[in-house]
Amino acid sequence: MGNFVKAAWHFVGNRLRDGAPIPKDGEKLIYPGQPILCERGLHASLQAFDALQYAPGNTLCLVECGGTVLHSDDKLVCTERTILARMDAEPLLRQFARSQALAVLHLWEPPQVVLDYLMGDDAARYAARYAARDAAWAAAWAAAWAAAGDAAGDAAGAAARAAARDAAWAAAKKDFNALVAEAFEDWL
Repeated sequence: MGNFVKAAWHFVGNRLRDGAPIPKDGEKLIYPGQPILCERGLHASLQAFDALQYAPGNTLCLVECGGTVLHSDDKLVCTERTILARMDAEPLLRQFARSQALAVLHLWEPPQVVLDYLMGDDAARYAARYAARDAAWAAAWAAAWAAAGDAAGDAAGAAARAAARDAAWAAAKKDFNALVAEAFEDWL
């Protein structure tokens, strides 16, 4: 249990999860009770990428946490949280998603509209979404059939796939955290 975290990350929507308005930058929120991870208190994550899975909206806040602070692997809960800076992260999230998709482009032949969107043509966004969804569905279906055909269950293959997934996840985390650090460089 620590008592102060200088820089953590928290996404917000239009209101806090309890329905309260989002505080102004510099305004300290205080939770009066004993915090419990995933249950009660003021939450945040030490890594911006980890905060993504809890994001109720696109506003990313750099926060300072104090009071009682309890840590887990991907988040913390505290009794005091102050927003130091915030940004509408939607453009950053889109940039990140595009870069991740471009990194695996060699694994499939996307329709031109998908390429257009990935290269920055926002007008192609909706058409690309449906084209990519259809392609992803077809790929998932083919993968499921291929996996079903391997009744013996290749343990080495499963381990290799898990290792590749973990490496991709770590690379994505590093990339996203670097984008966020650049966006908040004046505050870090």
